[in-house]
Amino acid sequence: MPTVMRSELIENKRRRLLLIANYIGFSGLEGVKGSNPGLSQAPSPPGEETGVRYAARMIATRQSLNAVYTKPSMQRRYEVWFLRLGLADGSGAWWFRYLLMNPGRNGCAGHPRGMPVQVWATQFPAGGTPHTFIEGFPREPLELSAPRVGPFHFQVGENSIGEDSCAGHLAADGHEIRWNLTYRSTCKVSMSDKSWIGFSRTPHSDAVFSGEIIFDGATVRGEPLGLGVQGHNCGYRHRNLWNWTHCIFSAGDGSLASFEALEYEMPLRAKFRRALLWTDGKLHEFKQLREMHRDPANLRWEFVCANPRDRSRLVAAIDGSGPSLHRLPYLKTDCSGTFEVSNNSLARAKLELSRAGQPLAKFWTNGGAVLEMAGP
Repeated sequence: MPTVMRSELIENKRRRLLLIANYIGFSGLEGVKGSNPGLSQAPSPPGEETGVRYAARMIATRQSLNAVYTKPSMQRRYEVWFLRLGLADGSGAWWFRYLLMNPGRNGCAGHPRGMPVQVWATQFPAGGTPHTFIEGFPREPLELSAPRVGPFHFQVGENSIGEDSCAGHLAADGHEIRWNLTYRSTCKVSMSDKSWIGFSRTPHSDAVFSGEIIFDGATVRGEPLGLGVQGHNCGYRHRNLWNWTHCIFSAGDGSLASFEALEYEMPLRAKFRRALLWTDGKLHEFKQLREMHRDPANLRWEFVCANPRDRSRLVAAIDGSGPSLHRLPYLKTDCSGTFEVSNNSLARAKLELSRAGQPLAKFWTNGGAVLEMAGP
């Protein structure tokens, strides 16, 4: 076979493998997709491993998990950077979202929630009813870092978010909210990455927040202010069904552990399922997840997951019922209408981790978890 033809066949095969790899994702804890990039090794030079694995490792180790994906010309895509912050004083939690949608077609023209740039703030008062405040903006004043270029930066008016800080000012529905926050963490993960189809990333999994939030003149301030998560999601469309939870646990010695689990529908009736537990400086991955109970009406999710490699097993019970259960309409990226998303950012969680040769480890929190569901 001529050398040129052979090279073309090899290149075509490599491209097909890369497309497949981007769709199914990588797993493991050594720097490939789905791992903790903060613990990964330096990438090997081309030729020392397959082109597919090398490409994945380059993405995991060098690109910020907050890096922008959406191009200004894209007519159907959402991209959101969000924070869930549980206040240390026990007064409740806050959920902030910085949303970019369909920039190539100026959002969803004519829809009341169809602005291409939006900033959301949701208050979850302890024992009270959650409230969401949304302000939309045209695309022109948005200052946004270039796709796949760091450091990440998003700013529209007084609302901004970067790699480890965010700020905002909303005046909506007769209320005024201001916030100015910084955050740090020791764990970052990519939960799911399906190339252009979409991804779910967590740049700060065990986030410690400092700063202040002012709501209608009442200020809550702290160093630290609270604990939570900062995430980054993107997709051509929203999934028809998903379950997602993030929990943060504080031990008596001041150390933190975090847990995140994600499930969503895929083609041919398949489902993506993955759970990650960060504790004692180690990331535990569970891909064999079996659902025991799912209750969208009362927002409860129970499942068991395992890792046959180290014979570990984890049982999780997440309870998002009660007055903090919040239901919101999300706009579809094709602008055809809305669908309902349920969220409780003051959810309760219990985990039991069993490992070979080690005592049973238990984790629990009363209000330090978030549970979100969409679909029947």
